[in-house]
Amino acid sequence: MTERSEVIAFPAKNRVVDIKRCVQMLETLHGEEANRFWRDECRALAAHLLNLGYDDTAMRHEVMEFQNAVQTELWAGCQQDEPARRDAY
Repeated sequence: MTERSEVIAFPAKNRVVDIKRCVQMLETLHGEEANRFWRDECRALAAHLLNLGYDDTAMRHEVMEFQNAVQTELWAGCQQDEPARRDAY
Protein backbone atom coordinates (compact mmCIF):
# COMPACT_ATOMS: atom_id res chain seq x y z
CA MET A 1 0.00 0.00 0.00
CA THR A 2 1.34 3.43 -0.88
CA GLU A 3 0.98 6.62 1.11
CA ARG A 4 0.45 8.74 -1.95
CA SER A 5 -1.96 8.31 -4.80
CA GLU A 6 -1.56 9.66 -8.29
CA VAL A 7 -4.30 10.33 -10.80
CA ILE A 8 -3.42 9.12 -14.27
CA ALA A 9 -5.86 10.43 -16.84
CA PHE A 10 -6.64 8.68 -20.09
CA PRO A 11 -4.43 10.45 -22.66
CA ALA A 12 -6.39 13.16 -24.47
CA LYS A 13 -5.06 12.00 -27.84
CA ASN A 14 -6.79 8.64 -27.28
CA ARG A 15 -10.22 10.02 -26.41
CA VAL A 16 -11.77 8.73 -29.62
CA VAL A 17 -15.33 9.75 -28.79
CA ASP A 18 -14.25 13.35 -28.08
CA ILE A 19 -12.05 13.46 -31.18
CA LYS A 20 -14.86 12.23 -33.44
CA ARG A 21 -17.34 14.64 -31.83
CA CYS A 22 -15.00 17.57 -32.45
CA VAL A 23 -14.33 16.48 -36.04
CA GLN A 24 -18.05 16.23 -36.72
CA MET A 25 -18.65 19.71 -35.30
CA LEU A 26 -15.71 21.25 -37.15
CA GLU A 27 -16.93 19.73 -40.42
CA THR A 28 -20.32 21.41 -40.00
CA LEU A 29 -19.36 24.74 -38.41
CA HIS A 30 -17.60 27.49 -40.32
CA GLY A 31 -15.83 30.76 -39.67
CA GLU A 32 -16.09 32.37 -36.26
CA GLU A 33 -18.55 29.77 -35.02
CA ALA A 34 -15.99 27.00 -35.70
CA ASN A 35 -13.20 29.05 -34.12
CA ARG A 36 -15.28 29.69 -31.00
CA PHE A 37 -16.23 26.01 -30.70
CA TRP A 38 -12.60 24.90 -31.03
CA ARG A 39 -11.27 27.46 -28.53
CA ASP A 40 -13.98 26.48 -26.03
CA GLU A 41 -13.19 22.76 -26.42
CA CYS A 42 -9.46 23.28 -25.90
CA ARG A 43 -10.03 25.58 -22.92
CA ALA A 44 -12.42 23.09 -21.34
CA LEU A 45 -9.87 20.28 -21.78
CA ALA A 46 -7.13 22.47 -20.30
CA ALA A 47 -9.28 23.37 -17.29
CA HIS A 48 -10.20 19.71 -16.77
CA LEU A 49 -6.56 18.63 -16.83
CA LEU A 50 -5.49 21.41 -14.45
CA ASN A 51 -8.32 20.39 -12.13
CA LEU A 52 -6.94 16.83 -12.16
CA GLY A 53 -3.60 18.18 -10.99
CA TYR A 54 -1.61 18.43 -14.21
CA ASP A 55 1.05 21.11 -14.15
CA ASP A 56 0.97 23.76 -16.88
CA THR A 57 3.57 22.04 -19.08
CA ALA A 58 1.88 18.64 -18.95
CA MET A 59 -1.53 20.20 -19.57
CA ARG A 60 -0.27 22.07 -22.63
CA HIS A 61 1.31 18.88 -23.98
CA GLU A 62 -1.97 16.95 -23.59
CA VAL A 63 -3.98 19.72 -25.27
CA MET A 64 -1.52 19.84 -28.18
CA GLU A 65 -1.71 16.05 -28.55
CA PHE A 66 -5.51 16.27 -28.62
CA GLN A 67 -5.37 19.06 -31.21
CA ASN A 68 -3.04 16.96 -33.35
CA ALA A 69 -5.37 13.95 -33.11
CA VAL A 70 -8.36 16.05 -34.23
CA GLN A 71 -6.34 17.59 -37.07
CA THR A 72 -5.21 14.12 -38.19
CA GLU A 73 -8.82 12.92 -38.32
CA LEU A 74 -9.90 16.01 -40.25
CA TRP A 75 -7.06 15.46 -42.73
CA ALA A 76 -7.92 11.77 -43.10
CA GLY A 77 -11.51 12.69 -43.89
CA CYS A 78 -10.36 15.12 -46.56
CA GLN A 79 -8.12 12.47 -48.11
CA GLN A 80 -11.01 9.99 -48.28
CA ASP A 81 -13.16 12.57 -50.07
CA GLU A 82 -10.41 13.40 -52.60
CA PRO A 83 -11.02 10.49 -55.05
CA ALA A 84 -14.71 11.42 -55.29
CA ARG A 85 -13.80 15.02 -56.07
CA ARG A 86 -11.35 13.94 -58.78
CA ASP A 87 -13.97 11.70 -60.35
CA ALA A 88 -16.43 14.60 -60.47
CA TYR A 89 -14.20 16.55 -62.86
